[in-house]
Amino acid sequence: MILRAAGLALALLLAGQADAQVPRQAPDQPLKLAQQALAAGDYGKAYREYERHAADSPLAQFTLGLFEREGWGRPANPVAACAWFDKAAAANVPAAQQFVGGCFAQGIGRAVDGQAAVQWYRKAGASGIYAALCAAGDLYLSGRIVDKNVQEGLALCTAAAQAESPPAMLRLADLYRAGTQVSQDLKLARYWYEQAAQRHDHEAQFRLGVMLSEGDGGPADVVQARFWLEHAAAEGYAPAYLPTAVLYANAPVDPRTGALTPNDLAKVYMWNRAAKAVTTNPLQLADIARIDGMVLAVMPAQWQPDLDRKVADHLAKFPPTQPR
Repeated sequence: MILRAAGLALALLLAGQADAQVPRQAPDQPLKLAQQALAAGDYGKAYREYERHAADSPLAQFTLGLFEREGWGRPANPVAACAWFDKAAAANVPAAQQFVGGCFAQGIGRAVDGQAAVQWYRKAGASGIYAALCAAGDLYLSGRIVDKNVQEGLALCTAAAQAESPPAMLRLADLYRAGTQVSQDLKLARYWYEQAAQRHDHEAQFRLGVMLSEGDGGPADVVQARFWLEHAAAEGYAPAYLPTAVLYANAPVDPRTGALTPNDLAKVYMWNRAAKAVTTNPLQLADIARIDGMVLAVMPAQWQPDLDRKVADHLAKFPPTQPR
């Protein structure tokens, strides 16, 4: 979590920064102590060091905004976060410009201003934060704080997706799948989920797997469905656990034995047990109990301790944030 926090700060700053007029800090420059403290999880020291350089460092301003936004070592303070992002955005930090767009869209520390939000999102997009273009597009699609313009909103999200933004790809796929704000097109939904899935977006991998298993937007492909669902599950995307178990439970049987292969049977058990650990949904729990009973009736008892250890190791690596 600590290293992730440090990585988030730097990744958000540097993403799409080719056109940004922001001084790049080498490791031995003034922010070295701040960055080391952040990486070590010493949030108090890190905050003080970034604050000490905030007057002349857009990177420090941006990172202080992340402290306030994410609640690193302190209660989250969205108003303070937006104030820091204002400073960094004025110095052309692209990710800060995206966040300032959100500040105006949500009215955090200022009145809601849809036009200002769109302008900041467009600035961020012009500097390479392409997902910001789709954020602007969502404002046009909803028509909540700017005049509704479905064509413009769809064009912005499409441009962001075509510019290799996985979040925009996912959003575009969701739009085409739902068919509420734009005309439903399951073929395009499946295409954009696949594009995002190939770029390691776990929700897109899950959605693509479901569409492939059900034949939505094209021919059903159970093998590919299982590939993508298990890929998401293996990376800790909890909603994929039970569907992965179900697909393994429905795998073709071994013609020699008339039963699931040992590998498939073990996979059913493990992903089903992982699902049981992360859900409180009564309907899902009923399905999990039914699958568990079927597996335990045929699985050799001596397998269970080893498989349980593997499930426990996976859940320790990817602890659920909340029951599903």
